[in-house]
Amino acid sequence: MNLKQLLSASVLGLMVCATSAMAKEVEVVNISKIAGMPWFNRMGEGVTNAGKDLGINAYQVGPSSTDAPQQVKIIEDLIAKKVSAITIVPNDANVLEPVFKKARDQGIVVLTNESPGQPSANWDVEIIDNAKFAADNVEEMAKAMGGKGGYVIYVGGLTVPQHNLWADLFVKYQKEHYPEMHEVTTRMPVAENIDDARRTTLDLMKAHPDLKGVISFGSQGPIGAGRAVKEKRARGKVFVFGMMIPSQAASLIKSGDITMGVTYDPATAGYALTAVADKVIKGEEIKPGLDIPKLGKADVDTDKRIIKFHNVLRVTKDNIDSLY
Repeated sequence: MNLKQLLSASVLGLMVCATSAMAKEVEVVNISKIAGMPWFNRMGEGVTNAGKDLGINAYQVGPSSTDAPQQVKIIEDLIAKKVSAITIVPNDANVLEPVFKKARDQGIVVLTNESPGQPSANWDVEIIDNAKFAADNVEEMAKAMGGKGGYVIYVGGLTVPQHNLWADLFVKYQKEHYPEMHEVTTRMPVAENIDDARRTTLDLMKAHPDLKGVISFGSQGPIGAGRAVKEKRARGKVFVFGMMIPSQAASLIKSGDITMGVTYDPATAGYALTAVADKVIKGEEIKPGLDIPKLGKADVDTDKRIIKFHNVLRVTKDNIDSLY
């Protein structure tokens, strides 16, 4: 091979390598609890916006139901696709653990939201401080209830780590600060289904005349509970609080059938997950003082692998028209 041929071969080799490198773009995929729900649609907007800001391919997918095996299947497909990172809001932390480990073993970054303590995740990213969030909810409910009476907690599922942690912290704070308040029944897994939350609220109002409050850690629960309050004309007697998409809850907030939303913007969670994933992929150190544009500084627990912001949003009649 003469010099000209050698140079041509070298240039061709470099072109092939460059093409291969270009083909392997950063791909970050967020998996929601369920597809089509307004809360997770909003979260997906945050994922996409972060991707645009960072110049990476970031998008969201989701299962057709909250059955954990559907999330497992999606993760298996993404492992086969060799994506750069998987971010997820788990439906069942324990069921997903083996497939998380499989993804990590393949060199895929795994981040969770609403699943602190997930063994095989690189990091868990939270938009709110759990203890403060629980306290905020108790204080608002106690103010409405006069500091006494019965209440019920709705969660998305009994295996959803974050919802049940918030519920635990809510009860703990309530018992310490408002001993005349009490749960009328054990927590109910209806916070992600409007019809289930409505039926449950109607049943509980009938079975427990002392019911004065509903708190939902899940965005569909307040809608269902608010509809039940409206049906029974129980406004001012039963007070509904919880997480929500403001535009979805607007009519019930304005009518007073939902008392207040104590929530956060899920778009910020999608944005934060994508931004942190990009940093981990690039090998950047995650340490105290971490600052994410548009979100601000986070508390970083390097031992527990938790990144935590605290951006609580109160949704009321006064601000509902200015929100998303």
